[in-house]
Amino acid sequence: MAINKDWEKNVVGRLQKREQRAWKELYDAFSGDFTYVSLRYIKFREDVGDVLQNSFVKMFHAIDSFQYRGAGSLRAWASKIVVNESLRHLRISKKEEFQLIDGDYPEMADEPEPIVTDISQDAILGLIGCLPAGYRVVFNLFVFEKRSHREIAEELGIAESSSASQFHRAKKLLAKEIGKFRQSQEVAYER
Repeated sequence: MAINKDWEKNVVGRLQKREQRAWKELYDAFSGDFTYVSLRYIKFREDVGDVLQNSFVKMFHAIDSFQYRGAGSLRAWASKIVVNESLRHLRISKKEEFQLIDGDYPEMADEPEPIVTDISQDAILGLIGCLPAGYRVVFNLFVFEKRSHREIAEELGIAESSSASQFHRAKKLLAKEIGKFRQSQEVAYER
């Protein structure tokens, strides 16, 4: 299925008329992308299905308020719902401690900026998934959702400086983990 502005505009009208086939088309077109979006926040894969189901239910209930604003607007709107539902799931889940500490952190050594073009998307996702939940959430909101530290702070109920601090620590920790990953790949390659 070709996703273009004509398809998107057409499917929005059909979604707002509650056509079941349109909802299936939306799911088929975007569920893979939405799974990836949710996996950036949710550590346990088995929880992603629940997050996506809840996200589609929210989309269903909110579609009447959606206004088509051009190509990509439907995906952006729906992705935001998936991110928010992923964050909600983290807050209520007992599987993973989701805590954002608002205060001073011990300093971490700087790691050089890693080059990641030769590392698979799945491997990067796995490395991001290894970050502590608070770091992972702030990192993802800043890098992938393009939210400012002010917006992140407001959404998570922390100070703006804490958002920036957690982001920088996440970056340092991720760089360190990428270095370890590269070393493990080199060792495996030498064998």
